[in-house]
Amino acid sequence: MISKESYACQHCGAEADITLDGFEKVEDVIRRSKKGICKTCGKEVEIATHTHETFSCQSCGAEADMTLEGFDSVQDVIRREKGLHCKSCGKDILWSDREDIKAIRVAMEAEKEASQTYAKAAKMTKNPRGKDMFQQLSEFETNHYKKLKGLLKSLEEKGEWVLYEGTSLKKKKIPLKTAKPKGQEQLTELDALKMAIREEKKAQVYYRSMAKLTKDPQGKDMYKRLAGEEELHEKLLNDQYYSLHNTGIWSWGD
Repeated sequence: MISKESYACQHCGAEADITLDGFEKVEDVIRRSKKGICKTCGKEVEIATHTHETFSCQSCGAEADMTLEGFDSVQDVIRREKGLHCKSCGKDILWSDREDIKAIRVAMEAEKEASQTYAKAAKMTKNPRGKDMFQQLSEFETNHYKKLKGLLKSLEEKGEWVLYEGTSLKKKKIPLKTAKPKGQEQLTELDALKMAIREEKKAQVYYRSMAKLTKDPQGKDMYKRLAGEEELHEKLLNDQYYSLHNTGIWSWGD
């Protein structure tokens, strides 16, 4: 990874027309000592730098056509797992330690959102079995978030991966509620299950991509375990969807 510095206006955010690639000669330093004027808004600018990270080829040093500003979503990491190639020499761009950090941050946000989604589903669900299942899934994803946060701290402070031993759902016997949900109530619960199934599928793909990209054996093991747990969640949700759709009864808690 290498960094480029560019200058931006504090008033309007414009970057064009005030870019300075660096100090290469005396004149560059003299120009830098003068106050900058933003050509977009016309105001004086205290020139501050922004750092953009770019990927450079380990084989030939080229960086053109390989800019990746950062991971903003799960899909970005999945696309990265499919390969990044140097357009100058054609060779693969290897996964970097810095990308590990970025990918973990994305995973943390995804787990936080999943926990919040399950918590909302639990509030919406009237059946005690469905409510308990969604509450436990919310707590489960919160635990994933905490484990990833601990991993991030360890990598940033020590450069060390952590051991993840896995987490299990705590099934408990819940009495069957005889009244079956009808109409819009049942439809809403089925919709929540379908949404949850989609998210669990996406989480599995994400963690499997991270397991392939990460070079550390403990990191690979952790991501494989996380993917396996999300796969179990998908199966559980599919079972609930089948039961609720066909019988109107939640099977969780039997």
